Amino acid sequence: MNAPAAWIGARPTAFQLSVILLVGVCGVMIAGLQPLLLGALLQEGRITAAQLGHAATAELLLMGIASAYAGGRWKAERLRAIGAISGLALAALNVATIWASGEMVTFMRALAGVPSGVLIWITIAMIARSPTPERWSGIYLTIQTLAQFLAATALTAWVIAPAGANGGFIALAVLCVVSAVAALALPNRFAPLVADSTASNMPNATGFVALAATFLWMAFIVGVWVYAEPLSRQSGHAPTVVGVAVSLSLAFQVLGGATATALAGRLRWFPTLMLCAVIYVACLLAFATLPGASLYLATSSVFGFLWMFSLPFFVPMVIAADPTRRAALLIGGAELAGGSLGPLFASFVVTDADVRGSLGFGAFALALTVVIALALHRRERALPATIVET
Repeated sequence: MNAPAAWIGARPTAFQLSVILLVGVCGVMIAGLQPLLLGALLQEGRITAAQLGHAATAELLLMGIASAYAGGRWKAERLRAIGAISGLALAALNVATIWASGEMVTFMRALAGVPSGVLIWITIAMIARSPTPERWSGIYLTIQTLAQFLAATALTAWVIAPAGANGGFIALAVLCVVSAVAALALPNRFAPLVADSTASNMPNATGFVALAATFLWMAFIVGVWVYAEPLSRQSGHAPTVVGVAVSLSLAFQVLGGATATALAGRLRWFPTLMLCAVIYVACLLAFATLPGASLYLATSSVFGFLWMFSLPFFVPMVIAADPTRRAALLIGGAELAGGSLGPLFASFVVTDADVRGSLGFGAFALALTVVIALALHRRERALPATIVET
């Protein structure tokens, strides 16, 4: 489907767009800081390794559910109040976490996922109404990845060592308060996606199928990447290699998001995603050979680049499946749910001695995504000529 020539409703001002992106980045910030902050809690003996997994999964899953619920049930109104209250609630839950231990950490982080998801929804609601949603999705992904990288670097250098995990959660709470204040400058409402305001806010059946592809794609990516460290160890690398791999992956994620932003509107979603899938298959095969350090680092870099490069192109795919753009409002929820459950699914097919079962899971999820994308593409081509591919 062609992107509309103009915004749906009034175009936000440049300052409002900055605030919309800020609250969205605040909402998703913890996704990049979980290894650091929950890892610090583990090192301090406040949670076990199993509880770390529980807390990480619960928070991301509730973020996805909250974002999807808001997108499917709420009208985009009273955004200033919603943004401010969500930011303050998230700040309070981050502060509350400093007194938690054991499964109480899981409970607090699960609760924190709810206002996080709502903040993400505000940004996604803007993206769904833009004339080039894939470009704005790329901008959002690039900014959030860069912000997570800078925050993780700053917390590691100046906060975690002297103040521990508590210092990190306090710093995150300060960001949430800033976001809550900034939310007062949000547009108070966005125009409805469809003219009939009484219509259901839920997507059509094809839109849900497209969201399933988004879910599977993220389950594949995170389900594989979460085992990067044990895969490196199994390959016989030095302990420092995986740290370099993670840093390279983050840098290439930023580059991938920026590249997708620059090329948005010029590339069609179907051939782009198919090319990404082919290269991802090559990455899985390379990882499966237990490669040497150089090939492992190169593969990790490509994996990271494709991660952020590919995601914006799911937006036009979902919009083509559901031209009302109601399904597009649920993309964030589908991505977060896939990212939170992918490691759980992969955990069923790995052992302590061999984690390459995660690659098999990844290949299966990737294959399902390709099948769905192919079906959606064939359906789109069969539609009347007035509906063409983005």
